[in-house]
Amino acid sequence: MTDAAVPRHVLPVLVLAQFAGTSLWFAVNAVMPDLQRELGWATNAVGTLTSALQFGFIAGTLVFALLAIADRFSPRRVFLVCALAGALCTVGAWWMVRNYTALLWWRVATGFFLAGIYPVGMKIAAQWYSKGLGAALGLLIGALVLGSASAHALRALGDALPWPSLMLGVALLAALGGVLLYVGLDDPPHAVARVASLQWRALGTLWTDRNVRSSVFGYFGHMWELYTMWVMTPLILATRLQGTALSWAAFWVLSSGVIGCVGGGWIAQRWGSARVAGVQLAISGLCCLVAPFALNAPDAVFFAWLVIWGITVSGDSPQFSALTARNAPPQAVGSVLTLTNSIGFAISIASILLFVRLAESVPLGALLPWLAIGPVLGLWALRLLWREDGRTPPG
Repeated sequence: MTDAAVPRHVLPVLVLAQFAGTSLWFAVNAVMPDLQRELGWATNAVGTLTSALQFGFIAGTLVFALLAIADRFSPRRVFLVCALAGALCTVGAWWMVRNYTALLWWRVATGFFLAGIYPVGMKIAAQWYSKGLGAALGLLIGALVLGSASAHALRALGDALPWPSLMLGVALLAALGGVLLYVGLDDPPHAVARVASLQWRALGTLWTDRNVRSSVFGYFGHMWELYTMWVMTPLILATRLQGTALSWAAFWVLSSGVIGCVGGGWIAQRWGSARVAGVQLAISGLCCLVAPFALNAPDAVFFAWLVIWGITVSGDSPQFSALTARNAPPQAVGSVLTLTNSIGFAISIASILLFVRLAESVPLGALLPWLAIGPVLGLWALRLLWREDGRTPPG
């Protein structure tokens, strides 16, 4: 089946299900200000809870990759089970939300099951779209970006919606997303047969295959910057805004990444995924470097800088995933993508913990340029695939 023959409902179902499932990511972050006021938790509690979920995601992706879950079992069924389990974990977090230790563990468990949603959704997209994968993943990861940014919109609406309703609503949304994908899609006609054993040699292509290595190491540089920028955005905005205005501004800055994901996917069909990823990575790295000047600039320049950064810091992600899926062994695409996510999110945790700690004593203008280390190293790793894009028609 060619991409042109893929049923029209496939991509909308994938996008909606991915948005719903990944909304679990920041469900607790949206209600943290209310909980901090009620229970007297420290201001750094939100960072600890975010890291707990990231640790769970790393553990989950590592287990899923080593056991080849997405390649040994039906990806649709894996997505459904993990969406329902993640929803139950969020209900558990709501039920025990006043017990901070229990809440941490519920968030770890939520992150574990997200490993069966985000990477598995990309595996399903790769099965359906043999060409134009960059465009399909642009929409899919755009849904993830929007779902992640929605925590700030929920925060802005917090005065109208009580926090229990927000948490339970997100849990219901995730469960419905899992059901939607399972019921709304069939297995693609040209899907690679599921493997019966672990794919150790295939996982090793992250280091042994130069094309896979180029895309995954470029992705690792991207991950050094991405989530730390997202965590630091409210701190940056707090230099000029507060309250509801800050929450809405954070939502618009982070959700602007949808433009980079979707627009980048469209352009990749003409330029190639490596070039689109490289250009966006270079622009986001430049945004890191100009931070000392932008932080002191007039409002118009300040907000334009943040929006451009928001667009490009997320917009390269689908193209890195498309490159990895395209170059990985066909029978192990799910496992390779999952292991790549595991390592990438481990890098993001190290970056988040380092920069949040340093932000307590180092001015933002002196700190943010160091995020450019990731884009610089990512561009260096991507150079091989960039050259190949210039010689091979994109597709």
